[in-house]
Amino acid sequence: MTSTSTEIRPFRPVDLGTLVVLAWSGEASDGTDMPYLLAYSLGDAEGGGATTSAAVERLLENNGLPVGGDLVDGATRPSLPITLLVQSGQAVVTLPQLSAQCPVPPEWLAAVAQRGYAYLVFTTRPWPQARPGAPLTPEFLAAFVGAEETLNAAAHVVLPARTLRA
Repeated sequence: MTSTSTEIRPFRPVDLGTLVVLAWSGEASDGTDMPYLLAYSLGDAEGGGATTSAAVERLLENNGLPVGGDLVDGATRPSLPITLLVQSGQAVVTLPQLSAQCPVPPEWLAAVAQRGYAYLVFTTRPWPQARPGAPLTPEFLAAFVGAEETLNAAAHVVLPARTLRA
């Protein structure tokens, strides 16, 4: 007789490795720009890509973000524990266990101001070739983001954009 382990492994932020967030905008089906965010790990935690994939998946599922599941609309789920703050040319994505920020281009800011939200793809698929500060062509980004392996291994979330009030 075999049995499966029901042991719950604790979430360890160090297992995420280096977490990166990228912002870009592109034309959506309605003809206007959509502000996108991509969150991924470089896969550089001790144990490599398998460790980081498992850690990212645990992080997402622990926060109600199904991997490979339906689109989560943060506007209809105010208790969702993931937020987006847009301030001083930066996008800051926050979960209870982490906060990550990235600079955003002016066209992304315009798109998020028009829509009031951004579309986040938070993938469990490591992308070690896309290191912070390294050149990233639109084709290179499109190849990774558009790959079935990336999209099927991701949580897809519409995140309402919040700003600090003066």
